[in-house]
Order: sequence, then structure tokens, then C-alpha cells
Amino acid sequence: MKFVPAVILLLIAGCAAPGKKEPVSMQGAYKMRSVGFKTDKSDTTYTNSTQMKIYTEGFMMYASVNAPDSVGGFGVAAYSTDQDSVTENSLFTAYDSSSSDKPQTFRLGIEKKANGYKQVIAGMQGRGGGTFDLTEVYENAGTAVTTPLDGAWKMTKRYYFKGKDTTPTTAIQYKTYFAGNCIWGSFWKDSLQKGHTAMGFGKFAMNGDHKIKESMTASTFRAVRGHEFDIDLDMMGKDAYRQTMDVGGGYKSVEEYERLKK
Repeated sequence: MKFVPAVILLLIAGCAAPGKKEPVSMQGAYKMRSVGFKTDKSDTTYTNSTQMKIYTEGFMMYASVNAPDSVGGFGVAAYSTDQDSVTENSLFTAYDSSSSDKPQTFRLGIEKKANGYKQVIAGMQGRGGGTFDLTEVYENAGTAVTTPLDGAWKMTKRYYFKGKDTTPTTAIQYKTYFAGNCIWGSFWKDSLQKGHTAMGFGKFAMNGDHKIKESMTASTFRAVRGHEFDIDLDMMGKDAYRQTMDVGGGYKSVEEYERLKK
């Protein structure tokens, strides 16, 4: 009788295991179709939410805005997948006047659909006490296009200049590009230490190696919402880039970013 090493038997058994599923694939850009809140006393679904979510390789970013009052929020997380679930480990979140870099972990039950997916987070804590199940349904909004910008980025420097005058600014800002879509989110404090959150999302396209056109469909800023922006691009290797954009009055905005890595 020929001896077969145990490790080979385990590999054969693993390959032959009936019904074994691969980890769910989440990479893509998605727009929210509905959000539901279920407690032991109520079950409510809304279909008027304005939210986008992008999964790149290893990172997720979402942004949302409440259209009537332009209050917005965004979040960035590292994530991993299982057969029918996603685990998101939050890196930074901001909403209205508050922000948090406190680590939080969320486990999402995932049901893939023909044109998107449904996610469920069970047992979330409500602000007034008690728990609820959160259900969000998304539809695919991405394309098959790929670019050197695809990924999640964090801003490392920003300044404005006009002629020889240069004005640096401070903010926590993230940006994600993937599948022909982009999201940006920014949080800063004013001179009175009051927090402010801004966000935007929409389509983008590269024109050659040094130009980007962003078409923002949603934003907390009226001057951004529904407008297109031409941006000069300077890739500084594959993991850093600089963007320059006219902002009016003879001023230009310069932002530098580094790629997020696990």
C-alpha cells in the first residue's frame, strides 16, 4: 500500500468538499437604492437616500448627503470577505460637526444580486437605547474601466496659491477611485474649533496620463453638485499623486495624496 502524506489528503479533501464557496467579491462602485431599520416594534424602509459606496482592493469608502439641508458624512474602512459576509474595520468616519478615528468593526451579511447586493448588520445599537437591524440595498454603478488612480487615498498636503502667494490649509481628507467612480470626504475645524464635514461623489475619467475630469452628482457643496471639474494630475510613483485645480479668482488648489495600504 502506497503511503500518502496527510497534508496531501487534506488538500484533496478540501478541493473535493461539496458546496464549498469562494469568498464573496465586493470590488466595485455602488449606489444605495434603499435603507431599512427593523426593531422588535417597527420595520421602516426609505428609498430617498443619496449614498455611494466603493470597494477597492482591501478598502471601502462611503459618502452620503441629506439633500434638504446638505448635511453629509463619509467613512473609510479596511475590509475582508468570507463566503457570504464582509468584515469592515473602520479607519475614520465623519458626519456633520463630528468625527471619529476610533476603531470599530462591523460584520455585514451579504446577499449578491444580479445588479448589486444587499447587506444586513444585525443588532446595531440605537442612539436612544435598544437595538435594530440595518438593511441596505445597493445597485451596481461601476464600469469596467481601470486607471492608475484606482484605490483608496489619504491627503497628506493641501495649499492654495496665486502667483507667489501660497496659503496652506489643514484637513483630514480621503479620496477613492474605482470602476469609473470617485468619492471624496473632508473634515476640518474652524477657528472656533467647530467641526465641518464635506463630501462629494460621481463619475471620473482620465484624459491621457495627466488630466482627470470629475463629474460630481452629489455633494454638500452647491457649487460642486452637478458640475464637472478638470484636474491636472501628477503621479509620483504608483502610491502617491498630486492634483492641481483652478478654484476661481486666479487661485489654484494643490492636493497631495498617498495610497492606503494594509
